[in-house]
Amino acid sequence: MLTLLAPIIVFGLVVFVHELGHFLAAKAVGVYAPRFSIGFGPALLRKRFGETEYVLAALPLGGYVRMASREDESMAFIEGGGEHPSDAVPTTGANAAGRAVDDHVGDPRLRKDWDPDALAPFGPHPVPEHRWFESKSLPARLLILLAGVTMNALLAIVMNTANVAAYGRPYLPAVIDSVLPGQPAAVAGLARGDSIIAVNGAPVRTWGDLLERVSQLPNSTVDFAIVRAGTPMHLSVSTRAQQVTDEITQERRTVGRVGIAPRAREMREHVGFGDALGDGWRATWYSAGAVVGVVRGLFAGRVAVSNLGGPIAIARTSVAAAKGGLEPLLALVAFLSINIAVLNLLPIPVLDGGQVLINVLEAIKGSAFSVRTREYILRAGLVAIALLFVTVMWNDLSRLLGDIFRR
Repeated sequence: MLTLLAPIIVFGLVVFVHELGHFLAAKAVGVYAPRFSIGFGPALLRKRFGETEYVLAALPLGGYVRMASREDESMAFIEGGGEHPSDAVPTTGANAAGRAVDDHVGDPRLRKDWDPDALAPFGPHPVPEHRWFESKSLPARLLILLAGVTMNALLAIVMNTANVAAYGRPYLPAVIDSVLPGQPAAVAGLARGDSIIAVNGAPVRTWGDLLERVSQLPNSTVDFAIVRAGTPMHLSVSTRAQQVTDEITQERRTVGRVGIAPRAREMREHVGFGDALGDGWRATWYSAGAVVGVVRGLFAGRVAVSNLGGPIAIARTSVAAAKGGLEPLLALVAFLSINIAVLNLLPIPVLDGGQVLINVLEAIKGSAFSVRTREYILRAGLVAIALLFVTVMWNDLSRLLGDIFRR
């Protein structure tokens, strides 16, 4: 059961929050949004409240919010295409992942949800032009398009903050567990059990603080303030330079090292909500930077495409996180959410970033692109997304089969 539920809960929450951002922004600026769907394909559950139908669909690979559009004056939508499959209206929406197949066929008046007083598709009344997506100002349209990634970023901050508030701030104390023979630390006289309290006068509390200070000082003479068996003392350590390679971006840089290792046992300190919120923000910002680094590395050739993962990787990671408890599960939701946020900002037409670019270019141009031009742009975006999907699925299957045959 966990194998089935964990991926659905994790990915479903991230998708729901993303689409909720688009939906709330659309409602706030007055755009007609008759459908909010989690998943694609045939509806498993549907319920209409007010002018919006809420749907849980069979394929949990994303979601969409339908919004009224001028592409088809009778009824077309930013996400999911026209209300009937035969409308042949191009999908032009934020984070659209393809045309949603509508299961309302035949005479719409025979549907049980038909409302003679409602706007299409629930009733006979056409959608007023002022409720169209395109009728809104550029800032209002950008608000709708960017609301999804904003909500994902907020979700990541909330999850990271909740982890720190509930479980404490994790850290490794700046206490030496081992000293490598012949390295600068051993030559200077540092020993196991020494607590490092300052480097060149700068206070050190955690191993991360220590690593940051020393890394910035390759080939330097550094003053270590330590406490040994309760006695404060100072030792002068000559750092050595070492080339390190970032595991994700493959970028190389020179850092300072002295040849010591920390105790492996992680400690926790309980902090107030303000500090937890700050940690949540910093963790989210760091994760976003890591994702940007991966994207840049892919285009620069520093990151192998084989490092990418897709739905299977997400599912396997979700199950592993769920088995580890609530803390790793919250961390996974945060990491996946900020991934979705950053990747959706890429200028690919079917993603939010691509739609932002199209709307800005149309504003500069002073008129909308023709239907044919939009079709070509969207087809190019769909091809790019399809190639990416095939690549990550290949990577997922290769890893899965490799793990199976290694057992």
